[in-house]
Amino acid sequence: MEKIIEILTDLHPEVDFDSCTTLIDDQILDSLDIVTIISELSSEFDIEIPPQEIVAENFNSAKALYDMVERLS
Repeated sequence: MEKIIEILTDLHPEVDFDSCTTLIDDQILDSLDIVTIISELSSEFDIEIPPQEIVAENFNSAKALYDMVERLS
């Protein structure tokens, strides 16, 4: 979880990723952010994120990202 927070904070240092659960819904993350996150997660955790996993629910919070990484590991 710590590494995921670090990746997100590098993109948007002004956001409290520990508590925010509306990263996509509130348009905090845009499509370029998503591409960057996918690349970073793939590299950091040695996973492949299939297209069907690239949905808002998996990117709305750090916890949702963590759950997705756990599922794909």
